[in-house]
Amino acid sequence: MESAYLVIAALIMEFIDSALGMMYGTVLSPLLIIMNYPVKDVVPSILISQAIGGFVASWRHHRLKNADFNSGTTDRRIAVTIIWFGVFACLIGVFLSVSISPKVLNTYIGLLITVIGVQILCGRSLILTNGKIYFLGFVSAFNKALTGGGFGPLVAGGQLVFRNRSEKGAIGSTDFAEAPICLFSFFLWVFLNGLPPAPLFLPLCLGSAVGGFFGPQCLSMLRSKEKLKKVLGFLVLLEGVFVLYKVWVR
Repeated sequence: MESAYLVIAALIMEFIDSALGMMYGTVLSPLLIIMNYPVKDVVPSILISQAIGGFVASWRHHRLKNADFNSGTTDRRIAVTIIWFGVFACLIGVFLSVSISPKVLNTYIGLLITVIGVQILCGRSLILTNGKIYFLGFVSAFNKALTGGGFGPLVAGGQLVFRNRSEKGAIGSTDFAEAPICLFSFFLWVFLNGLPPAPLFLPLCLGSAVGGFFGPQCLSMLRSKEKLKKVLGFLVLLEGVFVLYKVWVR
Protein backbone atom coordinates (compact mmCIF):
# COMPACT_ATOMS: atom_id res chain seq x y z
CA MET A 1 0.00 0.00 0.00
CA GLU A 2 2.86 2.38 0.79
CA SER A 3 4.28 1.79 -2.70
CA ALA A 4 0.95 2.88 -4.18
CA TYR A 5 1.06 6.09 -2.15
CA LEU A 6 4.59 6.78 -3.43
CA VAL A 7 3.51 6.23 -7.05
CA ILE A 8 0.52 8.56 -6.65
CA ALA A 9 2.57 11.26 -4.87
CA ALA A 10 5.28 11.18 -7.55
CA LEU A 11 2.70 11.18 -10.36
CA ILE A 12 0.90 14.23 -8.98
CA MET A 13 4.06 16.20 -8.25
CA GLU A 14 5.70 15.43 -11.62
CA PHE A 15 2.44 16.30 -13.39
CA ILE A 16 2.53 19.71 -11.71
CA ASP A 17 6.29 20.06 -12.25
CA SER A 18 6.17 19.25 -15.97
CA ALA A 19 3.12 21.48 -16.46
CA LEU A 20 4.42 24.48 -14.50
CA GLY A 21 8.19 23.89 -14.25
CA MET A 22 8.52 23.42 -10.50
CA MET A 23 7.48 21.74 -7.23
CA TYR A 24 8.59 18.08 -7.58
CA GLY A 25 11.68 18.00 -5.39
CA THR A 26 10.87 21.04 -3.27
CA VAL A 27 7.57 19.54 -2.08
CA LEU A 28 8.24 15.79 -2.33
CA SER A 29 11.58 15.83 -0.45
CA PRO A 30 10.14 17.20 2.82
CA LEU A 31 7.04 15.00 2.40
CA LEU A 32 9.18 11.84 2.26
CA ILE A 33 11.23 13.00 5.24
CA ILE A 34 8.00 13.53 7.18
CA MET A 35 7.16 9.90 6.27
CA ASN A 36 10.37 8.94 8.15
CA TYR A 37 12.53 8.10 5.13
CA PRO A 38 16.22 8.99 5.78
CA VAL A 39 17.51 12.05 3.96
CA LYS A 40 20.37 10.03 2.45
CA ASP A 41 17.76 7.81 0.76
CA VAL A 42 15.33 10.60 -0.12
CA VAL A 43 17.71 12.83 -2.10
CA PRO A 44 19.00 10.20 -4.59
CA SER A 45 15.49 8.75 -4.96
CA ILE A 46 14.16 12.19 -5.85
CA LEU A 47 17.04 12.71 -8.27
CA ILE A 48 16.62 9.49 -10.27
CA SER A 49 12.83 9.67 -10.37
CA GLN A 50 12.85 13.28 -11.52
CA ALA A 51 15.47 12.46 -14.14
CA ILE A 52 13.14 9.86 -15.64
CA GLY A 53 10.12 12.14 -15.43
CA GLY A 54 12.15 15.00 -16.92
CA PHE A 55 13.29 12.98 -19.94
CA VAL A 56 9.70 11.93 -20.64
CA ALA A 57 8.43 15.49 -20.13
CA SER A 58 11.12 16.99 -22.40
CA TRP A 59 10.13 14.67 -25.23
CA ARG A 60 6.48 15.57 -24.73
CA HIS A 61 7.17 19.33 -24.55
CA HIS A 62 8.95 19.11 -27.90
CA ARG A 63 6.26 16.96 -29.51
CA LEU A 64 3.49 19.28 -28.29
CA LYS A 65 5.46 22.40 -29.36
CA ASN A 66 5.61 23.87 -25.87
CA ALA A 67 9.34 24.23 -26.55
CA ASP A 68 11.62 23.72 -29.54
CA PHE A 69 14.77 21.71 -28.84
CA ASN A 70 16.01 21.57 -32.41
CA SER A 71 19.60 22.69 -32.99
CA GLY A 72 20.10 26.47 -32.88
CA THR A 73 16.87 27.37 -31.06
CA THR A 74 16.74 29.59 -27.97
CA ASP A 75 15.10 26.84 -25.90
CA ARG A 76 17.89 24.38 -26.68
CA ARG A 77 20.70 26.92 -26.22
CA ILE A 78 19.48 27.96 -22.78
CA ALA A 79 18.92 24.36 -21.67
CA VAL A 80 22.34 23.15 -22.87
CA THR A 81 24.09 26.12 -21.23
CA ILE A 82 22.40 25.32 -17.92
CA ILE A 83 23.29 21.62 -18.27
CA TRP A 84 27.01 22.19 -18.80
CA PHE A 85 27.34 24.73 -16.03
CA GLY A 86 25.01 22.70 -13.81
CA VAL A 87 27.12 19.53 -14.09
CA PHE A 88 30.08 21.45 -12.65
CA ALA A 89 27.86 22.71 -9.82
CA CYS A 90 26.64 19.15 -9.13
CA LEU A 91 30.19 17.95 -8.59
CA ILE A 92 30.73 20.64 -5.99
CA GLY A 93 27.29 20.19 -4.41
CA VAL A 94 27.51 16.43 -3.88
CA PHE A 95 31.06 16.44 -2.55
CA LEU A 96 30.30 19.32 -0.19
CA SER A 97 27.05 17.76 0.98
CA VAL A 98 28.73 16.47 4.14
CA SER A 99 30.33 19.78 5.14
CA ILE A 100 28.21 22.75 4.04
CA SER A 101 25.39 24.05 6.23
CA PRO A 102 22.03 23.31 4.52
CA LYS A 103 20.48 26.09 6.61
CA VAL A 104 22.74 28.74 5.11
CA LEU A 105 22.31 27.46 1.56
CA ASN A 106 18.54 27.03 1.78
CA THR A 107 18.12 30.48 3.32
CA TYR A 108 19.97 31.96 0.35
CA ILE A 109 17.95 29.87 -2.12
CA GLY A 110 14.67 30.81 -0.41
CA LEU A 111 15.47 34.52 -0.51
CA LEU A 112 16.57 34.34 -4.15
CA ILE A 113 13.40 32.48 -5.21
CA THR A 114 11.24 34.96 -3.30
CA VAL A 115 12.88 37.93 -5.02
CA ILE A 116 12.41 36.30 -8.44
CA GLY A 117 8.73 35.68 -7.67
CA VAL A 118 8.20 39.32 -6.67
CA GLN A 119 9.94 40.50 -9.85
CA ILE A 120 7.72 38.33 -12.05
CA LEU A 121 4.52 39.53 -10.35
CA CYS A 122 5.65 43.16 -10.57
CA GLY A 123 6.44 42.83 -14.27
CA ARG A 124 10.15 43.55 -13.87
CA SER A 125 12.39 42.33 -16.70
CA LEU A 126 16.10 41.89 -17.40
CA ILE A 127 18.17 41.49 -20.56
CA LEU A 128 19.01 37.84 -21.25
CA THR A 129 22.77 37.20 -21.09
CA ASN A 130 24.94 34.08 -20.86
CA GLY A 131 26.28 35.26 -17.51
CA LYS A 132 22.80 35.29 -15.97
CA ILE A 133 22.08 31.82 -17.42
CA TYR A 134 25.38 30.53 -15.95
CA PHE A 135 24.39 31.92 -12.56
CA LEU A 136 20.93 30.33 -12.65
CA GLY A 137 22.37 26.98 -13.75
CA PHE A 138 25.10 26.92 -11.14
CA VAL A 139 23.03 27.91 -8.11
CA SER A 140 20.02 25.75 -9.00
CA ALA A 141 22.05 22.62 -9.84
CA PHE A 142 24.19 23.04 -6.73
CA ASN A 143 21.10 23.10 -4.54
CA LYS A 144 19.49 20.22 -6.47
CA ALA A 145 22.51 17.99 -5.87
CA LEU A 146 22.65 18.98 -2.22
CA THR A 147 18.98 18.77 -1.21
CA GLY A 148 16.96 17.28 -4.10
CA GLY A 149 14.90 20.46 -4.63
CA GLY A 150 15.03 24.12 -5.59
CA PHE A 151 15.90 23.74 -9.29
CA GLY A 152 12.60 24.53 -11.00
CA PRO A 153 11.67 27.78 -9.23
CA LEU A 154 15.10 29.25 -9.95
CA VAL A 155 15.47 28.13 -13.56
CA ALA A 156 11.86 28.46 -14.76
CA GLY A 157 11.17 31.53 -12.64
CA GLY A 158 14.52 33.10 -13.42
CA GLN A 159 13.96 32.80 -17.17
CA LEU A 160 10.60 34.58 -16.88
CA VAL A 161 12.36 37.67 -15.55
CA PHE A 162 14.13 37.97 -18.92
CA ARG A 163 12.52 40.03 -21.65
CA ASN A 164 10.73 38.24 -24.49
CA ARG A 165 11.18 34.80 -22.90
CA SER A 166 8.32 32.42 -23.72
CA GLU A 167 6.57 31.05 -20.63
CA LYS A 168 6.10 27.60 -22.18
CA GLY A 169 9.65 27.62 -23.54
CA ALA A 170 11.00 28.45 -20.08
CA ILE A 171 9.13 25.50 -18.56
CA GLY A 172 10.20 23.11 -21.33
CA SER A 173 13.84 24.22 -21.10
CA THR A 174 13.76 23.68 -17.34
CA ASP A 175 12.66 20.05 -17.76
CA PHE A 176 15.19 19.51 -20.57
CA ALA A 177 18.07 20.81 -18.43
CA GLU A 178 16.95 19.25 -15.16
CA ALA A 179 16.79 15.63 -16.38
CA PRO A 180 20.52 15.08 -17.16
CA ILE A 181 21.58 17.16 -14.15
CA CYS A 182 19.43 14.96 -11.87
CA LEU A 183 20.81 11.81 -13.50
CA PHE A 184 24.41 12.95 -13.09
CA SER A 185 23.79 13.93 -9.45
CA PHE A 186 22.18 10.54 -8.80
CA PHE A 187 25.24 8.65 -10.06
CA LEU A 188 27.46 10.81 -7.85
CA TRP A 189 25.28 10.03 -4.83
CA VAL A 190 25.39 6.30 -5.62
CA PHE A 191 29.17 6.44 -6.00
CA LEU A 192 29.54 8.04 -2.57
CA ASN A 193 26.72 6.38 -0.62
CA GLY A 194 25.41 3.38 -2.56
CA LEU A 195 21.96 2.78 -4.05
CA PRO A 196 18.88 3.96 -2.14
CA PRO A 197 16.34 1.24 -1.28
CA ALA A 198 14.42 -0.04 -4.33
CA PRO A 199 11.02 0.05 -2.52
CA LEU A 200 11.48 3.82 -2.32
CA PHE A 201 12.94 4.90 -5.65
CA LEU A 202 11.19 2.44 -8.01
CA PRO A 203 7.61 3.58 -7.20
CA LEU A 204 8.76 7.18 -7.44
CA CYS A 205 10.26 6.51 -10.87
CA LEU A 206 7.04 4.92 -12.10
CA GLY A 207 4.84 7.75 -10.86
CA SER A 208 7.21 10.40 -12.20
CA ALA A 209 7.30 8.84 -15.68
CA VAL A 210 3.49 8.86 -15.89
CA GLY A 211 3.22 12.40 -14.54
CA GLY A 212 5.90 13.60 -16.97
CA PHE A 213 3.90 12.19 -19.87
CA PHE A 214 0.64 13.99 -19.06
CA GLY A 215 1.88 17.27 -17.53
CA PRO A 216 3.10 18.84 -20.81
CA GLN A 217 -0.33 18.15 -22.35
CA CYS A 218 -1.88 20.35 -19.66
CA LEU A 219 0.64 23.10 -20.42
CA SER A 220 -0.09 22.95 -24.16
CA MET A 221 -3.78 23.59 -23.48
CA LEU A 222 -3.12 26.87 -21.65
CA ARG A 223 -3.77 29.82 -23.94
CA SER A 224 -3.39 32.98 -21.84
CA LYS A 225 0.33 33.78 -21.58
CA GLU A 226 -0.20 36.65 -19.15
CA LYS A 227 -2.27 34.52 -16.77
CA LEU A 228 0.29 31.71 -17.01
CA LYS A 229 3.09 34.12 -16.14
CA LYS A 230 1.15 35.43 -13.13
CA VAL A 231 0.44 31.87 -11.94
CA LEU A 232 4.11 30.97 -12.27
CA GLY A 233 5.15 34.15 -10.46
CA PHE A 234 2.80 33.31 -7.59
CA LEU A 235 4.10 29.71 -7.41
CA VAL A 236 7.72 30.88 -7.42
CA LEU A 237 6.97 33.33 -4.62
CA LEU A 238 5.09 30.62 -2.70
CA GLU A 239 8.01 28.21 -3.03
CA GLY A 240 10.47 30.83 -1.82
CA VAL A 241 8.39 31.50 1.28
CA PHE A 242 7.93 27.74 1.79
CA VAL A 243 11.69 27.13 1.70
CA LEU A 244 12.31 29.92 4.22
CA TYR A 245 9.53 28.54 6.43
CA LYS A 246 11.10 25.06 6.42
CA VAL A 247 14.49 26.50 7.38
CA TRP A 248 13.51 28.98 10.08
CA VAL A 249 10.10 27.99 11.48
CA ARG A 250 9.81 24.18 11.43
